[in-house]
Amino acid sequence: MKWREVAVTVSSEGEETVADLFYELGCPGVSVEDPELLLKYMESGEWDYHAFGEVESTGTSVVKGYFPEDEELSDKLERLDLGIRNLLERYPGWVVQSKGLSLKEEDWETAWKAYFKPIHIGRHFLIKPTWEQADLRPGDVVLELDPGMAFGTGTHPTTTLCLKALEDLVKPGQRVFDLGTGSGILAIAAAKLGAKVDAVDLDSVAIKVAQENVALNKVNDQVRVLRGDLGTVLVGQADLVIANIIADVILVLLSDLKRILRFDGEFLASGIIDNRADEVETALKAAGLEIVERVEDSGWILFRARWA
Repeated sequence: MKWREVAVTVSSEGEETVADLFYELGCPGVSVEDPELLLKYMESGEWDYHAFGEVESTGTSVVKGYFPEDEELSDKLERLDLGIRNLLERYPGWVVQSKGLSLKEEDWETAWKAYFKPIHIGRHFLIKPTWEQADLRPGDVVLELDPGMAFGTGTHPTTTLCLKALEDLVKPGQRVFDLGTGSGILAIAAAKLGAKVDAVDLDSVAIKVAQENVALNKVNDQVRVLRGDLGTVLVGQADLVIANIIADVILVLLSDLKRILRFDGEFLASGIIDNRADEVETALKAAGLEIVERVEDSGWILFRARWA
């Protein structure tokens, strides 16, 4: 099958909004190239290795979506164009430019791998792509990963915020629900810290990739991957519920939280761009939660909350 890659260059603050446009159109794969993020990891030394040459801070990100070249493509591209024009009307100060090209499936699956290198996150996690070598430090908890076409390499601030929080929160024997698991990285991390995990996603590609990564990390007996509408396929209650998704989905799932989160449990909400943070915080409190911690990284927010 051939795929149409559509790349939208947008001011950094519009990154999540453009990604939402792709997801609303049923796009099965979205990637983000953020120069600010590349610079951060290159300068911090968190990457064991990189070969990107000179990277300039541009104030923009490139969001890429991938559509199958089928009979629905024209309609989707028209709707995407309309959505981009609406963004320019709402945010006249933003840079928004788009272009597209056709790709074979194997090109799509491999092109982004040049950007994914071994990286240390937090005190102990080492995220290692399956095709890379890495030097281990004493105490490293290795997360072997091949994200394929699912979201979640662990290098985006939304995911690194969650991984750092998991190091402090997860205790052996706890039950964890990972909503919108993507590549399964957070579920695998929680399992390697001793938890039993139910990992949920709507997307069939994500389910396949997550199952493969669970097997790769040898945590099959601790992680169960489920396809369904976030909280609706889960039975019982968890000590920790993770939602590293987007603000709009977090707002919707709050009504399910009472059913799936223990009275003494905690909720991690990430994937929230800073201009939506106050809205999400208000909704969390309205749902009966208190904010224990609010952490920011590169304009992205994580809330740690528990029942008030």
